[in-house]
Amino acid sequence: MNFALQKTLELVLIIGLGILLQRKIAKENLKGVKILILSVALPAVIFVALLKIKLESSLLVFPLLALSFNLIMLVASKYILSATLPEKENAKKRTIMMLLPSLAPGLSCFPFIVVYLGDDSLAQAALADVGNKIFGLILLYMLAMHWYHKRSVKNLRASSASKLKSLALSLLNEPINMVIILGLVLLGLGLNLASLPDFLQNTILNLKVLMTPLVLLFIGMAVRIKSGEFSLILSLLARRAGITFCLSSIFVFLFPSLTPALILLLVVFPQSACSFWPFAHMSAVNALEDKDEQNKPTFNIDFAVNILACSLPFSTILIISVFSFSEFFIDPIKILGAGVVMIAVSFLPLLVTKLRVGRISGGVKDWQRFEGLNAHSQTSEDN
Repeated sequence: MNFALQKTLELVLIIGLGILLQRKIAKENLKGVKILILSVALPAVIFVALLKIKLESSLLVFPLLALSFNLIMLVASKYILSATLPEKENAKKRTIMMLLPSLAPGLSCFPFIVVYLGDDSLAQAALADVGNKIFGLILLYMLAMHWYHKRSVKNLRASSASKLKSLALSLLNEPINMVIILGLVLLGLGLNLASLPDFLQNTILNLKVLMTPLVLLFIGMAVRIKSGEFSLILSLLARRAGITFCLSSIFVFLFPSLTPALILLLVVFPQSACSFWPFAHMSAVNALEDKDEQNKPTFNIDFAVNILACSLPFSTILIISVFSFSEFFIDPIKILGAGVVMIAVSFLPLLVTKLRVGRISGGVKDWQRFEGLNAHSQTSEDN
């Protein structure tokens, strides 16, 4: 059996086990699993991966690339992703601009990078995530507060400054960021994993083993897709993925000497699920608006929850598919083709809706015309 297919089946089986556990585990209890992943297992994996690389100034390109991608997707989310929504749906448009440019590689991408590409690629992805975190934790928060102050009657600049300060502290106190800083400091001092005491090495390596099964079980247990806006959200996620494929193909075209592993990393990392951090910012703004008794909220929180619920399984399936057909996705022309196809497919629900509306409006006009003729003939008979 093909190695990639075998690994994919193993991962899918664990996800399936998580789905079976949904009935026994309440949705509220998943928060503890997520904390365990983000605070223990994932930091251990990243720490081991970082201490296996050689620190070079050229590695700074990874966070810069991720930040550039976030900014490009922010512009795309305004002019392409949210373009199909009605003009009055401004809250949904702002919600899309907050969520779709963000990335959550820790839950949706890193476990598969470890399995398919190894620790070196994971270390590069972890460095890229630094740029993504700057965008998600700081820039998106500033954008959310800008929209809030622009629409709010009250001036809350002082509270905004204090909130930004606390957010910066949370950025530094997050376990993943602390591990990245510690790892970079040790690398700068010329130390690696073998330089640590044996008991510390073994502890970190044992925690690292928890990462992949925990994340896969979490994905399976967290999949609870709600009805209503499913087709709209699915089309938005497909369009987001298509634009991302196109951006990845352009970069691969510009640098044809990249290794297959690096090409796959450039393809799958931007396909990560939407981050929970923008949702936290939107929730904070929503709480402020409740105090102000503002009738029209800045963001649509229910819509954001539905996007997050769909984004994780969508990105997981997409990333597994890329790795399963890795030979296909190292060709920039095929990557570009996949992106164009996904963008085209994403507009199908809008086309179908317009056709239905056109038929209904056409039927109404025909009925009105028929009623008018009947009324005219009845008037003629009366006369």
